[in-house]
Amino acid sequence: MAKTTFEQWRMFKAVVDHGGFNQAAEAIHKSQSSVHHAVRKLEEQLGIELFEVHGRKTILTPHGELLLSRGNYLLDELSRVEAVAESLSNGVESSLVIAVDEAFPHEIIYKVMENVSAKFPLLKIELLETVLSGSNDLIERNEAALGISPIAIADGLNEELMRVQFIAVAAHNHPLLAMNRELTANDLKTCRQIVVRDSALARKASAGWLGSEQRWTVSHVRTSLDLVSKGFGFAWLPEPLVQPYLEIGELKELPLAQGRQRSIAFYLNYAELDTLGPAAREFMGELRVQTMPYTKADLCE
Repeated sequence: MAKTTFEQWRMFKAVVDHGGFNQAAEAIHKSQSSVHHAVRKLEEQLGIELFEVHGRKTILTPHGELLLSRGNYLLDELSRVEAVAESLSNGVESSLVIAVDEAFPHEIIYKVMENVSAKFPLLKIELLETVLSGSNDLIERNEAALGISPIAIADGLNEELMRVQFIAVAAHNHPLLAMNRELTANDLKTCRQIVVRDSALARKASAGWLGSEQRWTVSHVRTSLDLVSKGFGFAWLPEPLVQPYLEIGELKELPLAQGRQRSIAFYLNYAELDTLGPAAREFMGELRVQTMPYTKADLCE
């Protein structure tokens, strides 16, 4: 029989997260005395001190730091169990949050949303547009049930959906195209590149080759497209997005000696399959159906 309770561990974590007993009590809407009592009871049952108070600061002891990671694991597991139980008891979820990388073909997502909504008319779908690891960040923070990203999620489940070609493009009157020859990396270094910043909170990376001495960094793929179309720089952009601009001649593919096109895999990512409701599972199935016709050869044409 366990000597401690999950409520005690929750109180312990709240004190850590909010920086003190008073702050924790205010954040979780408990009295200061109840938070203090729970933590002191936890210390008593474990036989160790978890915190030291220095003036107005409450600081973890070395033992407290070690047990924090273990406690976080226990609380995460409990949250998963509760999420599974909630999914089983509620049946079809009332809302579904999907995080999708902006470079993923929009038409596919629109079709999936339309088909899922036809089957679940009362379902509210929220589409969060992200860049690079942004979708995974939302899944890890439990702010999205499913994510589509060019980066496989580290601590969850993922499956490759399809590959998308990224093409190096510039406006039809860009100086690079006036050279009328194959371009090298040194040619690109002299011109401005438009890159897209990771939308994850940590902002860990930027999209594309980063060799240019001049660089503008933006937050959205479509902003990059707009700037490139207006002649402010060049960029690697997804073929499905730029194809209409290539067809009318507004954009041109850069004649690079190497690396003019890049094939990027996109993944369907999620944290726990057991916590997903019927609508989320239907979304996954429909997404697989809609991406099935797309092969690498299709997107290279």
